Amino acid sequence: MNRCDSLLTPEQIAATKDEDIDFSDIPELDDTFWRQAHLVEPDRTEQVTMRIKRSVLAYFKASGKGYQTRINRVLESYVRAQRRAG
Repeated sequence: MNRCDSLLTPEQIAATKDEDIDFSDIPELDDTFWRQAHLVEPDRTEQVTMRIKRSVLAYFKASGKGYQTRINRVLESYVRAQRRAG
C-alpha cells in the first residue's frame, strides 16, 4: 500500500488487509523497551457538584458549547503552575 496524503475513511481502513500495511517505519519493541515501560493510567474526569460564582459561569457559558471543558482546563493549568512553584 502506498503512503496516503489524506486520511483513510473507516470503510477504507476496514477493507485494508494486514499484509498490505507497511510497518517499515515502526521500530520493533525489544526486551529493553518492555523493561523500561510503565503503565500510565488515564486521568479521567469525575462528576462533582461545586459552587461557582454566577459571573464566572456566565463568562464560560458565553463562549458556547464545551464551557465545562474550558473550566477544567483553567483548573488544570492552575494545578500545574502550583506544582511547579512549590
